[in-house]
Amino acid sequence: MCGIVGYIGNRRAVPIILDGLRRLEYRGYDSAGIAVLNGDNHLSVRRASGKLRNLEDVIRVNPMDGPYGIGHTRWATHGRPTEENAHPHRDCTGDIVVVHNGIVENYLQLKHQLQLEGHKFVTETDTEVVAHLVEKYYDGNLEEAVRKAVKDLTGVFALGIIASSDPNKIVAARLGPPVVIGLGDGEYFVASDVPAILSHTRDMFFLNDGDLAVLTPEGVHLTDFNGRLVKRPVTHILWDPIMAEKGGYKHFMLKEIFEQPRAVRDTILGRVGQESGRVFLDEMDITDKAFREFTSIKLVACGTSWHAALAGKFMIEKLARIPTEVDYGSEFRYRNPIVSKQDLTVVISQSGETADTLAAQREAKQKGSKTLAICNVVGAMITREASGTLMTHAGPEIGVASTKAFSSQLTALFILAMYLGQVREALPPEESQDLVQELIRLPGKLETVLSQDSIYDELVKKLFRSTDFLYLGRGVHFPIALEGALKLKEISYIHAEGYPAGEMKHGPNALIDENLPVVVLCTRDRKSEASRLRYEKTLSNIQEVKARSGIVIAVVCDDDREEVGKMADHVITIPHSDELLLPILEIVPLQLLAYHIAVRRGCDVDQPRNLAKSVTVE
Repeated sequence: MCGIVGYIGNRRAVPIILDGLRRLEYRGYDSAGIAVLNGDNHLSVRRASGKLRNLEDVIRVNPMDGPYGIGHTRWATHGRPTEENAHPHRDCTGDIVVVHNGIVENYLQLKHQLQLEGHKFVTETDTEVVAHLVEKYYDGNLEEAVRKAVKDLTGVFALGIIASSDPNKIVAARLGPPVVIGLGDGEYFVASDVPAILSHTRDMFFLNDGDLAVLTPEGVHLTDFNGRLVKRPVTHILWDPIMAEKGGYKHFMLKEIFEQPRAVRDTILGRVGQESGRVFLDEMDITDKAFREFTSIKLVACGTSWHAALAGKFMIEKLARIPTEVDYGSEFRYRNPIVSKQDLTVVISQSGETADTLAAQREAKQKGSKTLAICNVVGAMITREASGTLMTHAGPEIGVASTKAFSSQLTALFILAMYLGQVREALPPEESQDLVQELIRLPGKLETVLSQDSIYDELVKKLFRSTDFLYLGRGVHFPIALEGALKLKEISYIHAEGYPAGEMKHGPNALIDENLPVVVLCTRDRKSEASRLRYEKTLSNIQEVKARSGIVIAVVCDDDREEVGKMADHVITIPHSDELLLPILEIVPLQLLAYHIAVRRGCDVDQPRNLAKSVTVE
């Protein structure tokens, strides 16, 4: 969960690498470093603990320059976040320099063996082992030394390596964490993620596991770990570089919250027929016949994507009438899951590189299941390994706490549920048409919710000192309670818990006192009798909380403000919608509530402590 950037070409490397690291700082911000070779093949290395600005200060005091180099921003897994443990790491001679994302699981055994062979270690990190391994095999050809070294490594890694004695060359290797290669005009780039190099090129290709790339001023040479030539398709990235900038917002997270109408609209675009009510999926290697014959759906994800999957279960079971299970990616393969070719496994990941979700996907495929990916990054690993993909088109998401990716995932899951319902003839045409109309109106309704942003400044004055929060929801709204609690935990460091409202009497009532804010999702679809019953039971939960002097913040539909307002301390309204689409509207007030509380508490909203954006290691 670290950021790697490398550049080789005819421009000054330092500003390009620092700019890339700045765009990748969401992946790691415990420490940072950079290594550059100048025209005389003199290697310069600068490192600093803490945020990237500390490294920039170091370089300002002690400048460096050259036409190629590598950089790294770190999220610590092995070794404390100190300057000493910051990347790049060097071998004994100081000739070879390595940046690394991932975990070398056998580093202790390798370190012991290398020490017996006379190698001197100066850090606590697993990465330093890689530098010494390359040194061990190095005979003047960096590519071949790296090829031999990676075969000794157990674990996952993305590597960028240079050597002053084998100049004008960057070697990159992948096994697990993502690596993207950028193609410019007489210049080439390597990075952990697209935004790092998007302002320089939109033409990129992604390394597969077991790929080794050699970047020189003449081009990119790509082989596997055994030296066999391989080719990877070049992708033209459609993201506008401006999309990855703050655009006048104080934080990326706030910008991304306000981008949700556009993100949801783009996820819908081209996938629904407004007049016919039909849903169209992108081309995939799963036939309509196969979709009809699946006997169950497995939804697998981590973190925020797992909450989307929980809501997706309600959508699929209601619209397609097919049994659906939800699994944590981190647990899936360790319980020997019962999966067969009769099951469709849907893997959900914003980055498409989440290590646990990838491992679950491979486990499902090994057991014969077709896999379908819901992803936001074109060319990401889970899309390449899936039989089909539903791209969410949310655009780059830089804030560590996911917002627009979540609402886009919910939208994609709703579209998938509708498609399954139609192809399996479980969803009547007239109902399909109504749902499509509701779906098309959703971006406009999101804009209405966002137009109320000014209410949160006053609301959080009474809440930001709280030490605990409780979030309640029923049915498809329970996953939104979980996600709301997660957002608050992630960025404000307040303990928060999401709970099914119907379970209050089974324990959580004991927590309620005059100091506990309770956020209640009390919306309803007026066309649905089941929704009306759920709403009435949730009103009873509000009364339970008030009877124990709890502070109630209720999210309700417009027409219910007056009724709920008689019981709740604070009311936030959203427009009416279909029961299954209300969650996409509900999450926005919970994101804004978490954001404004975190800002009021002085927290680092975009880069919360101990977290990184893409969890590419277990």
